[in-house]
Amino acid sequence: MSAPFKVELRRVRMPLAGEFRTSRGRESVREMLLVRWITEDSEGWAECAADADPVYFPERLESARLLIAEVLIPLISKMPKIDAATAHTEMKKVPGNPLAKAALESAILDAELRAHGMSMKSYLGGSRQKVRVGVSVGIFESVSALMSEVEGYVQEGYSRVKLKIAPGWDLEPVRAVRREFGDDLLLQVDANQAYTSADMNTLRRLDAYDLLLLEQPLAAEDLSGHAKLASNVKTPLCLDESVTSLASAATALQMGAAQVINIKPARVGGYLEARAIHDLCLAQGIPVWCGGVLETAIGRAANLQLASLPGFTLPSDISATKRYYHRDIGQEFHLESGTINVPEGPGTGVVLDIDYLESVTVDHEYVRVGH
Repeated sequence: MSAPFKVELRRVRMPLAGEFRTSRGRESVREMLLVRWITEDSEGWAECAADADPVYFPERLESARLLIAEVLIPLISKMPKIDAATAHTEMKKVPGNPLAKAALESAILDAELRAHGMSMKSYLGGSRQKVRVGVSVGIFESVSALMSEVEGYVQEGYSRVKLKIAPGWDLEPVRAVRREFGDDLLLQVDANQAYTSADMNTLRRLDAYDLLLLEQPLAAEDLSGHAKLASNVKTPLCLDESVTSLASAATALQMGAAQVINIKPARVGGYLEARAIHDLCLAQGIPVWCGGVLETAIGRAANLQLASLPGFTLPSDISATKRYYHRDIGQEFHLESGTINVPEGPGTGVVLDIDYLESVTVDHEYVRVGH
């Protein structure tokens, strides 16, 4: 039996600084599940990327909570000694559910590293003190409203702008942004699976705007469609939702379905799997960047640690705190010349604002194991 530990599962509800709209829907409030791993000599925090409803990811918040409490914790509690690497291996016995696995594994890893006084950056093999970051801009009611939003981010100094696109909201906004802000602006687009192979001509016309990449235009399972599209457009194709593990990343690259990979730690099952995907891409000369899912300070701190690795050569979606939250549950992250500093200190380096955390908590429970 492993050493005694307990896990706090805390549900929080946080208002966003403004409505965020994609081809998948609108969001003005972020409801999240936080996981706190507590041992006799340390504790670690992580957040689960699942939404209240399965709009973007197949998992939903409540199902993730139940899986962590009733399946994953009992499973790893049987291990003689619990650490993140062995928990990662053990949880692979449970099919699917990468968001729940990522949250629990990340909390264990944070606690483990804090106990040893080691940063996640050092553990993963990162070296950068600063990470180049971009900003993700949602879908607007008008091109003029979009232009005003983009102008503000350009003035703030973001290294790259990503535009969310969907059928009917693609060529015109991209053309307008490129014309207004010039060729020097690093510009990319994200479709969130909104197109089909029948939209080939529209997607090919995006080549005219010298985009950094075209992210996930087709359905996640349509790797052959992406491979065909990649051979018919000049803009580099980037996969996001299609990449759910090291194996899926390897398959996509073998098929020629992507020239770039967006690594979202939550989507692939945690930071250890994310590092493995990074290592694969680095060996094959495939650039990667760290995607985001409206993280709080907990997830933002961890993503910065990951993005310090050498293969993350493109600006990541780890925007400044004020982009998404007027007030966060941890320290604020500020943009400095298109970069954000990687937090110092052990683990993820996050420093929580306990008073504010309590104020946005909707519910919490403890799962205890051992004596």
